Amino acid sequence: MSVERHIAGMLQQIARQQEIVEIAPQGTPRKAAALAHVAERYGYAYGTAYRTGFKNSLVQVRMYRDPRPDARVREAATITAHPRAGNGGTVPGLGQGSLKPLPEAVGAVAVLKDLVTFDVMAMYVADRRRQVMCYLICAVLPVLLLMDDKSPAEALISAGAVALCLTLAFKVGVIRRATIARRLTAAGFHEVRDDQGARRFLRPGQQLPGHANPFAA
Repeated sequence: MSVERHIAGMLQQIARQQEIVEIAPQGTPRKAAALAHVAERYGYAYGTAYRTGFKNSLVQVRMYRDPRPDARVREAATITAHPRAGNGGTVPGLGQGSLKPLPEAVGAVAVLKDLVTFDVMAMYVADRRRQVMCYLICAVLPVLLLMDDKSPAEALISAGAVALCLTLAFKVGVIRRATIARRLTAAGFHEVRDDQGARRFLRPGQQLPGHANPFAA
């Protein structure tokens, strides 16, 4: 899907004043963060992100309509400044026809990219059941290889190599996520736990997203 169609689709959701706007650009957290920044300029706030779709190729971001008065002021100013956004006109914070942030939006998009990446990586480093399943597959792998006429040594070495790669991948994910957490904390975000016990980062004064009013106490 083209950049213009992604932006137009998102702005159509925003124009309907939906409480929740779903963003799903194909590819990287950077693209998702760029679109999330646009949504923020229209009075929405970041909620959560996760991978979905075929082979987890989509980064799905959920934005919540911010009911605070300053959000409505921000929305009105954006509509005035970009009257043809989504219809060939300029888009707040992004270069014409691209998802590349303008200089004044680089910092904000970088913060959103950290939020998106932190949440997306949760499925790989924080999901213990997924890790257990991966290691169970490694345990079964030698049997499958033996059935495929591999020697016992080949089967054990292959399974061991897969287990080692998984362990390294999980470890790297944990380290990278910790680095992002430090950056978000330095940027003024505070860490909380949601209803499922997952780690989340919120801006000062922000509450965990809810169905109708994500910022209500």
